[in-house]
Amino acid sequence: MINRRDFMKLTAIGGGAVFISGLTSLSQAATGYGKGAAYDDFYFVQLSDTHWGYQGPANPEEANTLKKAVATVNGLESQPDFIVFTGDLTHTTDDPKERRKRLNEFRDIVSELKVENVRFIPGEHDASLDNGAVYKEIFGNTFYSFDHKGVHFVMLDNVSDPGANIGEAQLAWLAADLAKQKKDAKIVVFTHRPLFDLAPKWDWATRDGAKAIDMLMPYTNVTVFYGHIHQEHHHQTGHIAHHSAKSLIFPLPAPGSQEKRTPLPWDDSMPNKGLGFREVEAEIKTAEYKIIEFPVSRG
Repeated sequence: MINRRDFMKLTAIGGGAVFISGLTSLSQAATGYGKGAAYDDFYFVQLSDTHWGYQGPANPEEANTLKKAVATVNGLESQPDFIVFTGDLTHTTDDPKERRKRLNEFRDIVSELKVENVRFIPGEHDASLDNGAVYKEIFGNTFYSFDHKGVHFVMLDNVSDPGANIGEAQLAWLAADLAKQKKDAKIVVFTHRPLFDLAPKWDWATRDGAKAIDMLMPYTNVTVFYGHIHQEHHHQTGHIAHHSAKSLIFPLPAPGSQEKRTPLPWDDSMPNKGLGFREVEAEIKTAEYKIIEFPVSRG
């Protein structure tokens, strides 16, 4: 297990470095290692792709996984400043009534979180079939920004458009939002789909994502966190780092590793393999982010 002193040595090697620390059990998570006390700044928790309402062989414990994750986050020794869900809160359905039911059930489950500051963006499973209409009724705007302890957070919607576009109206909003920031501002962007072309044939891309990246490029301290691909992945576009989150329902294969992006099969011997959530510690002075990945509890 690495301590803060060793971590600071690693990050000092190169500016903007991100150290990934994978923990093997949530009993370690409960010890307090890696909590916000490690810095004088803050930390947040990212959860993604919960797919509430999914039923299938890729996760026979689908009715309990989200609830276990909520209980695990509530059990953290030091609670995060805020929690963010990066889309696919629910599993897709063609039935508008069922979509509303699932979104309401998801909202009720996560309302048990101790942290009051909980943020959301939709995934295509939540919003693409009705352009986010029901999602907006329950959770509010699909894109927005907020500031927290010296960091500007931007929440982008690249899913309500069924064509996987951010769209000109939202891009104009983004340009106006960024124009208020200094070029050295600390900026964190949350999206559901990757903004870059990771695997377009698998829908792992945003058609006009390059326009958003171009807008972000003049800013020297930008980090993007996203979901959608159900696995940990790290990518650079110039100086901008992109980090994907694991899913809380089932893992997906590595980008382009097979013909179709079918879920990886459930393994009874390791029932939560590939599932998890993450903590992100923010060191404001250097705009560095330490990411700690947690697996889902087996309890």
